[in-house]
Amino acid sequence: MKSNLIQRWKTLFAIAWPLIIANSFWNLQLTIDRIFLGEYSTESLGAAMAVMGVFWVPMALLQQTSAYITTFVAQYFGSKQDHMIGPALWQSIYISIIGGLLFLLLMYIAEPLFSWMNHSPTLQDLEIRYFKTLCYTALPTALVAAVSGFFTGLGNTKTVIGINAVGLLVNAILDYFVISGRHGIPAYGIEGAGIATAIASYVSAAWGAVLILQAKFRKKYSIMNTYAWSFALAKRFLRYGLPSGLQWSLEGLAFTAFLILIGRFENGEAALASSGIAVTIMMLSVLPCLGVAQAVMVLVGQHLGNKKPELAEEASWSGVQLSAMYMLLMAASFVLAPHFYITWFKNESNLGLWTEVQAITPYLLMFVSIFTLFDSLNLNFSFALKGAGDTRFVSLMALIIPWPLMVIPTFLIRGQQGAVYWSWGFASLFVITQALIFYGRFLGGKWKHMSVIQ
Repeated sequence: MKSNLIQRWKTLFAIAWPLIIANSFWNLQLTIDRIFLGEYSTESLGAAMAVMGVFWVPMALLQQTSAYITTFVAQYFGSKQDHMIGPALWQSIYISIIGGLLFLLLMYIAEPLFSWMNHSPTLQDLEIRYFKTLCYTALPTALVAAVSGFFTGLGNTKTVIGINAVGLLVNAILDYFVISGRHGIPAYGIEGAGIATAIASYVSAAWGAVLILQAKFRKKYSIMNTYAWSFALAKRFLRYGLPSGLQWSLEGLAFTAFLILIGRFENGEAALASSGIAVTIMMLSVLPCLGVAQAVMVLVGQHLGNKKPELAEEASWSGVQLSAMYMLLMAASFVLAPHFYITWFKNESNLGLWTEVQAITPYLLMFVSIFTLFDSLNLNFSFALKGAGDTRFVSLMALIIPWPLMVIPTFLIRGQQGAVYWSWGFASLFVITQALIFYGRFLGGKWKHMSVIQ
């Protein structure tokens, strides 16, 4: 029994560890942006956090819809329908291109949108400039998601490391030069962070295209002779992929509203900067669990494609077990050594603001320890459901749960003393509730009889 459990962990981890590294690269890229921005100015750090919240809502819809090719590839691979993998991939690529071009239209609403948020004039100016620059990253980011989803669905996750590593390296180098200005290059500040991210995303997309067009993939999965648009296949892809993207988008929308409200507290700049640090650390810590959850989705898709739901269930529980063990260790570090993380963002150019941020953040990390532990369960159960095709239920929960448990309570206590602590308590309540609901859906077993392929 024990040997079987260890073998299941090994099987899952063989797929997961490259995704863990790749996800860590992606989040490390964001962290590097924020570290350089924090060095440039604390106000830029707070503005970047607010913008990423707004930007992530439509970006998550596009990126995660494109990335749902993972499930299609996994189920086709498991059912030995290799000839259908190429056509499915092309539908994801076309949807990525269309969505990426439409994304540029959002630049025209940047000024009224960030004015409505009613942050300080300094923050508004920074937010508008950063958002407009980030809009250029949508198209290549979606393409990277599609290409990475192809390799992930096959279980060839090591390739995804290279795609993300290229983006991380280019972004870090450009951040060093263009944010604060070095070696004769002007300081572009927060716009420099957006420029660096955009260029890095295009380089990653180009490298992904090179990898996917290798002869072994072109031949086996009919990559180059199945590029025609298929209305029926695209419709089916959107039927399942769009709700998957909506889950991320809807949760992002709720969390963005949550951060906007925090920015309107009496101590808004300090509360927002502290929350930005907490969210950055939270994302950095939980993304390995995302890698495990993605591996769960792959195995669930492959096993269901091969008509073996009992193996899909075993893979799901293995993901839960691995994630929980890791996240308990990380949660302990947030509580016992918070200043280890806080010093990453130290900036004393505005000493009064930094002193306040430094005082608030350790308490927020206590909430983050709870949040991340339950979010690891949330990720594994929801990805298991999505690997089967149960995406509508997942997106429905993302629509109805966070607002009454997190956003509305934060609005109601916005004028109270210690509001930032209460708000993070509500955020923790939300993620605990969501994890329990997905757990119940998983135990119900309906997902075992689902499929996204014909």
